[in-house]
Amino acid sequence: MQILQPPTWTKPRGYSNGVAATGRIVFVAGQVGWSASGKLETNDFVGQARQALTNIVAVLAEAGGQPEHIVRMTWYVVDKHEYLASSRELGRVYREVIGSHFPAMTAIQVAGLVEDGARVEIEATAVIPEPA
Repeated sequence: MQILQPPTWTKPRGYSNGVAATGRIVFVAGQVGWSASGKLETNDFVGQARQALTNIVAVLAEAGGQPEHIVRMTWYVVDKHEYLASSRELGRVYREVIGSHFPAMTAIQVAGLVEDGARVEIEATAVIPEPA
């Protein structure tokens, strides 16, 4: 995996401008903050984000992948102000679940999510290296 950072650009915090990778591509559907039983356990934005990230890691594991194989994430949030106000705590939770790996990311504010009560939905793409 190669992080793509034009040398004259300011380095972003918490994400990468681009990633190049080769291997097995895994697409993880949008994950909301529900438990394995399909229930939202909290209305808290950061709590839901933690669970969504945990769900992504669980799906990746089914393909033999790990968080460091994620090359792209898209975050759909219902309130960008809530997202921005939570940045410090969200960063801590992200590092606990994903680690210090920052793929290409996009965050989009949406009018609503299909799952009632969901505050955030996150989808991911990963590239798992082929065995040598």
